[in-house]
Amino acid sequence: MPYDAPRPPSAGPGAAFFDVDNTLMRGASIYHFARGLASRDLFTTRDLLRFAWGQTVFRVTGAEQPDHINAAREAALAFVAGHDVGDLVALCEEIYDDSMADRIWEGTRRLVQRHLDAGQPVWLVTATPVELAQIIRRRLGLTGALGTEAESVDGVYTGRLNGDLMHGPAKAVAVRALARREGWDLAACSAYSDSSNDLPLLSLVGHPHAVNPDGDLRRYARTHQWPVHDFRRHRKALKVAVPAAVAGAVAGGVAVRAVRHRRRA
Repeated sequence: MPYDAPRPPSAGPGAAFFDVDNTLMRGASIYHFARGLASRDLFTTRDLLRFAWGQTVFRVTGAEQPDHINAAREAALAFVAGHDVGDLVALCEEIYDDSMADRIWEGTRRLVQRHLDAGQPVWLVTATPVELAQIIRRRLGLTGALGTEAESVDGVYTGRLNGDLMHGPAKAVAVRALARREGWDLAACSAYSDSSNDLPLLSLVGHPHAVNPDGDLRRYARTHQWPVHDFRRHRKALKVAVPAAVAGAVAGGVAVRAVRHRRRA
């Protein structure tokens, strides 16, 4: 369905919540981050392969089975454990500027701006690490960000999570708590996502929107007469966007290793 610009939201006791991957940004932000780390020699090829596989299973299947969730959790934690929080945040800033800033969907950026112009808070709600989500928030001038939180002690990541992955039902729980704290009326709030995994969040607010939706979300949105915004030009290419991102991440890691090997030789 082509993009049909909605009327600007009226200012009121509500907020807008945006998913990041494939909603605000083309592709998966965590893959771009992983590739950036690989190019800076912070991954071995084995780490990258393990991470890519765990995230692929999690994102492509969209499954809620505990073994898939755990695989994604372990892969995400493996590459931050033992690293200094400040160092990784600084790298996040570099990687965003180098390879993520130009991946923001202009159409979604316009949707965000409508809410900001109407005086409404705009929050990111994403499974990506909260440190990366906060950088995106600052770069785009948004209000706040909820993301997956990795535990740290004395400024070093432990390899454990604070709470659960910010995914599926966890997003709805977090947004409900945030709305209660801020005094927002959820019926006056809006939410935007590309994934049927986010139906708990989308169903929580009074104004749900499907952005670049997967097949299940598109069907659900049409059935329930939700607005659908599709900013993609090449549907066939986007059907394999996640596997392609994995291939790119793995290829990046292999290339780094190959360069190292040639230098040693």
